[in-house]
Amino acid sequence: MEQLQAQHARLLSHLKTQYKRSLMNEINWNTRLIAIRGARGVGKTTLLLQYIKEIYGNNPNIALYASLDHLYFTRHSLIDLVEDFHKKGGKCLCLDEVHKYDGWSREIKNIYDGFPDLKIVFTGSSLLNILNAEADLSRRCVSYDLQGLSFREYLLFKEDIALPIVSLEEILQQPLEVSERVLNVCKPLKYFNSYLQEGYYPFFLEQNMDYLTQVQKVVNLILEIELPQLGSVDIANVRKIKSLLSVVSSGVPFAVDISKMAQTAELNRNTIITYLAYLNRAKLLNLLYSDKQNLKRMQKPDKIYMENCNLLHALSLTHVEAGTERETFFVNQLTYHHQIEYAKQGDFLIDRTYTIEVGGQSKDGKQIADISNAFIAADNIEYALGNKIPLWLFGFLY
Repeated sequence: MEQLQAQHARLLSHLKTQYKRSLMNEINWNTRLIAIRGARGVGKTTLLLQYIKEIYGNNPNIALYASLDHLYFTRHSLIDLVEDFHKKGGKCLCLDEVHKYDGWSREIKNIYDGFPDLKIVFTGSSLLNILNAEADLSRRCVSYDLQGLSFREYLLFKEDIALPIVSLEEILQQPLEVSERVLNVCKPLKYFNSYLQEGYYPFFLEQNMDYLTQVQKVVNLILEIELPQLGSVDIANVRKIKSLLSVVSSGVPFAVDISKMAQTAELNRNTIITYLAYLNRAKLLNLLYSDKQNLKRMQKPDKIYMENCNLLHALSLTHVEAGTERETFFVNQLTYHHQIEYAKQGDFLIDRTYTIEVGGQSKDGKQIADISNAFIAADNIEYALGNKIPLWLFGFLY
């Protein structure tokens, strides 16, 4: 346990606490068992450490951070750690990377039941399926998902510009007032392109690092380690999945032809559909359907997007088109807290209520002229005008 306490102290000593993710204020920290899922690189470890330092200080006997890929767990079980920690007065155990520990869900369930005065917070891959894990934790656990930085968070982390979260209803109903509040503080278009290219993963703050190369490394780790481990993906097919992802990233928004994709990747149709679902859960792709309530239509997506614009720039084999970048950004920001579907008129249907057309500043909205609750998300404009809303403003939803 001393090894883990030393790691805990070392990480807290180098921790930056000036800025925190918006999820920090959304989590009900009074819950005894909390799960935080997210893609590799989005900041789960930092969030855990910030919580420990803010609430418990630096005493590892009271609250302890432990990564389950630590060498300690080659000779000790998680139960061993908990028994030792609890005897010394431990109150909160924060477990990182639980998917790297065999039997994690069963042991966490036993700990939850056997130590009723102990709080457990754990993080894992976005592929982590808590409901269908070896031990069903759904009745005991409250789960949260951590996405990459919003444009609002990027402004805070990179430029020290603090602005509040804005709801979708505020953006659509009071777009001029909301855009004016932001413009009174900063010029968002000055920073927007930098965010789209290199601002989604918090590790952009690290110096002396090629950011897009690091993004590529994150993708490779997800494909080569997490998908085979958590998605039951045949390791022999990883190269084919990389090829598929490369094709998709160079052609998004991708008009889906499953048969053609299967031929390109040398996989059968059902395998392609399964792998697309895994890539969606792994936060590498966003899959859009025209009707999420129709199970038959959900057998295959209508459109495929990269999960975020930084992935688009890191993986695309061709020049990234402005239209592709705009739509990828919009889908990414809206999928976090809203239901988004592929629309027959306009581009997207949000929460089965709002139709959104995404385009440049000259977009005229003829396609949505006869639709109620229809709006244009327009790039390269500062202020809202009528139903034409600045695209960057949708980056303030979290």
